[in-house]
Amino acid sequence: MTAESPELPLAAAFPDADREQWQRLVEGVLRKSGVTEASGAAAEDALSTGLQDGIRIRPLYTAEDGAALPAHPGFPPFVRAGRPEGTTVAGWDVRQQHVHTDPRQANASILADLENGVTSVWLTVGDGGVPVSGLEQTLQGVYLDLAAVVLDAGADFEAAAEELLRLYTASGAPLGEAAGALGADPLGLLARTGDDAKLRLQLAAAARLAGRCAADAPGLRALAVDALPYHEAGGSAAEELGASLATGVAYLRQLTAAGLGIDDACRQLEFRYAATADQFLTIAKLRAARRLWARVAEVCGASPDAAAQRQHAVTSTVMMTRRDPWVNMLRTTVAGLSAGVGGAEAVTVLPFDAALGLPDAFARRIARNTQSVLLEESHLSKVIDPAGGSWYVESLTDELARAAWAWFQEIEGAGGQAAALRSGLIAGRLAKTWQRRTDDLARRREPITGVSEFPHLAEPPVTREPAPAPIGGGLPRVRRDDAYERLRSRSDAHLAASGARPKVFLAALGPVAAHTARLAFAANLFQAGGIETVSEPAPVDAESVAAAFAAGGARIACLCASDAVYGEQAAAVAAALKSAGAVRVLLAGKPGEHREEFTAAGVDTFVFAGCDAVEVLSSALDVMEVA
Repeated sequence: MTAESPELPLAAAFPDADREQWQRLVEGVLRKSGVTEASGAAAEDALSTGLQDGIRIRPLYTAEDGAALPAHPGFPPFVRAGRPEGTTVAGWDVRQQHVHTDPRQANASILADLENGVTSVWLTVGDGGVPVSGLEQTLQGVYLDLAAVVLDAGADFEAAAEELLRLYTASGAPLGEAAGALGADPLGLLARTGDDAKLRLQLAAAARLAGRCAADAPGLRALAVDALPYHEAGGSAAEELGASLATGVAYLRQLTAAGLGIDDACRQLEFRYAATADQFLTIAKLRAARRLWARVAEVCGASPDAAAQRQHAVTSTVMMTRRDPWVNMLRTTVAGLSAGVGGAEAVTVLPFDAALGLPDAFARRIARNTQSVLLEESHLSKVIDPAGGSWYVESLTDELARAAWAWFQEIEGAGGQAAALRSGLIAGRLAKTWQRRTDDLARRREPITGVSEFPHLAEPPVTREPAPAPIGGGLPRVRRDDAYERLRSRSDAHLAASGARPKVFLAALGPVAAHTARLAFAANLFQAGGIETVSEPAPVDAESVAAAFAAGGARIACLCASDAVYGEQAAAVAAALKSAGAVRVLLAGKPGEHREEFTAAGVDTFVFAGCDAVEVLSSALDVMEVA
């Protein structure tokens, strides 16, 4: 640094790097890993990752890739935030869900939450929740002028809304200052139940509630545009967004036909989206949702002041696991962070044990304190759109918005949301998406920590009081762990019947360096199905394997070694295992040039990264359950 040049000249001393130079470096890395045919852009493509909706995550983003930075927060298209101040003033709304059927239990948990950091209550009423007649007891002691109440009342939304409005009036608080949402969502109910017998009446009732709120309680939103049914049926992020747009448009048509102005109609909607542990996809989804809705509102003639989408983000039930549920704390933390960074005005973090039944007090405490840490200690709400300007995030937001808009147009072309639900268009599309994802889960391309990866068989079971059964009859509800949960349940039944879990003998061949990697792979694979592994003594050979197999008490065996050792020993060891009574012999690794030799010697199945783990484990359990 000199007096003539006060800035550091370090950058100027190096030549600018270009994309082609980076691609050549990638080519060198790929050659070392055996990929020799990829060069230039193809080398870069080899490192990209495919997502649903035809979106690909590239390994490198530059200014050439990123979409232009959208307008300022609080201005159309609202990608950066729905309000100029974002959530910087008071933080986002910490909204906890309550699904008790007993008003006294619900009241106790609501008061505990409100006294310890929660700012609004999301209450299930009617089927699966407290009865409408018990709403007053449920909210006893709640200051309705301070804490917003959000109803989820299904088919009982009109009666529940009337009761809540009565309680607001009885409390003495000015109705014009009430805050919350009445939760009317006839199309969401159709998606959940498949029953459209009363849809027209429900839409009319929702419009009447919206008119009352617009006139007398502008702080209340009458309708919820709940996208969770589509996420929970296995839909992708773009499918969730497209369905929410179609639902929102249907409600705008209903409300304006009932006499509301377009601005008032827009202000009566609150959108609900799932937040997952894929943090960047969640951030991009919430940003894209605001952009898309701003375009809808603009086309409908709404003013910029009314076009901002009000968002409620809920941590995904699809990602929650029933085995090793403690890991759910990590998933919901990432999802809650993503929802806050993505700009949601209200965030619900589901308790880690929600998939097991009614959450206990400890789980509810962890859920609300997760948000307290994000808000008070990490200060996430103090920065508006912290991901904005990232070439990756802006590109992902743009690609997701375009995919969602195409799906929205397809729904509209089919006659709108109600018609698409009735015809099966939506159900069929979501089913195909979930089938593709199910295949990825079965092949462990999408790992589930604690379930398909690093399972803990000795984990004591976690039990909870059963939760009310959710309404059904319409779109299915799926979970990522479904297939593995069925396998683990079969293992539990075997344990209950015989006193021991199913076992597999892992035959480690050759020195430690030759078998350790595949031994760990095989142990992880089999334990994901609830199958215990026995690998003592190690190593074994053709002469010692029979005695080791017999001592292990297993009915099947899996060979574990390097390719070189397999070529020398696998055939003889497999034959010895079959002679010792092994019903099935597996080999960890791809067969390669020795397939016929290994198969002739007794190897029945080859297991490797990317194989159908669920099929392998199910077949193994079939053999063990014969005994």
